[in-house]
Amino acid sequence: MIGLYTADEIRAAEEPVLAATPEGALMQRAATGLATVCARLLGPVYGRRVVLLVGTGNNGGDALFAGAVLARRGARVGAVLLDPDRSHAAGLTAFRRAGGRVLNPAAVAAAMGRADLVLDGMLGIGGRGGLRPEAAALARQAAGSPALTVAVDVPSGIDADTGAVEGTAFPAMHTVTFGAVKRGLVVGEGRGYAGEVHLVEIGLEPHLPSPTAFRLTDADVAARLALPSADDDKYSQGVVGVVAGSSTYPGAGVLCTGAALRTRPGLVRYAGTAADGVRAAWPEAIVTAGRPGEAGRVQAWVVGPGMGTDDHARSVLAEVLATDLPVVVDADALTMLAGEQELVRDRAAATLLTPHDREFERFGKPVGTDRIGAARRLAGDLGCSVLLKGDATVVAGADGTAFVNGTGTPWLATAGTGDVLSGIAGAVLATGLEATLGGAVAAHLHGRTGQLAAERGPLVAGDLVRRLPEAIGRVRGLRVTGLGHSGT
Repeated sequence: MIGLYTADEIRAAEEPVLAATPEGALMQRAATGLATVCARLLGPVYGRRVVLLVGTGNNGGDALFAGAVLARRGARVGAVLLDPDRSHAAGLTAFRRAGGRVLNPAAVAAAMGRADLVLDGMLGIGGRGGLRPEAAALARQAAGSPALTVAVDVPSGIDADTGAVEGTAFPAMHTVTFGAVKRGLVVGEGRGYAGEVHLVEIGLEPHLPSPTAFRLTDADVAARLALPSADDDKYSQGVVGVVAGSSTYPGAGVLCTGAALRTRPGLVRYAGTAADGVRAAWPEAIVTAGRPGEAGRVQAWVVGPGMGTDDHARSVLAEVLATDLPVVVDADALTMLAGEQELVRDRAAATLLTPHDREFERFGKPVGTDRIGAARRLAGDLGCSVLLKGDATVVAGADGTAFVNGTGTPWLATAGTGDVLSGIAGAVLATGLEATLGGAVAAHLHGRTGQLAAERGPLVAGDLVRRLPEAIGRVRGLRVTGLGHSGT
């Protein structure tokens, strides 16, 4: 798992390293790593044009020292100093000695237009609020240039803890971050501004606290998807129950049941008023038009997608939540639950809520700009796990543990994909995985499947169901007929 850290945690870890190393050594480590990544992105460095956007703090010093390294390798490096009198003195001296030149304001636009790479060293992890006008103008110029855009540690204008952006931020294609991954690079708007994140180790690892927020890798997820053994049968691989859809709108039941089946539990039982549609679509499922108690024994429930909010639906939700089994609560069930929150607070068994932002706010708690904090607060209040859907889905538990999903595609913003996610989550929980981690595994698989389906263009929710086995095979590193391996 990749640990995710706050700016305060990074600063605290830096203190003992700074105390134990010669002055400037830590910055040199960071700048060398930064220059190495920039050189790799540029390919041949000699003759390439690089523009540095240099602020007044250590972030600007990192950029200047990295610019000096690139200049010594033959790059033509110019620096835009936001405040020349307060620029990092040692960094500026090294930059000039290496042949770097400070650009006058009249030359900036032309230099940016010819640049092969623009390096953002305007603000670091201490930056809060929006960019000042001059910095914002430079960020916009970089966005309009043909250059590769690279941020030092965090893109200027994003909050390093939450990813919040006020106004303009630097649009990085790549971010080179030091010591540990900052939360704001992977969540909220910050994820969209950070681009591909490259981690440079600078010796902080022994001094970092145990993380409470994480991102899963394919390898993490594969380790939690046990392959069937010769001793398994349909009852030993997880039995999931699905209550979704209705006679009027059977689609949610079909999608949710199909996703649960394709995630490979041993058995899926469906109970609800979309029984005819589910039976026709998925003869592999055991289907009843009765109540959940008539479906047979299961090891986890999914309840809510497309089931409606009438009195019958309310009684079915209460029946499922009265069990001592893990329950995934989605869609219409969330709407009903928002007015009867004690049904979750009183549960001893695991509960995973899967709201999008509007559903989340029905519980009386706005999401705001801190998505990790918002999911944690609701999870703590209700004593459950919360999967807050979005561009970077956050899964949080009542104990404060959180996961930020790193997979997915904007093409997933289409009807029915949430029903698929619920089916995946139910199947995962039926194998016995703890709810918060199980939700994170489900979100990762859902996102990977979306990425796979989107390779062929626009997708619909049914495409996810069809391609789930292939996506799971890729996550596990298995070869699937007609496909090569994928990385983790």
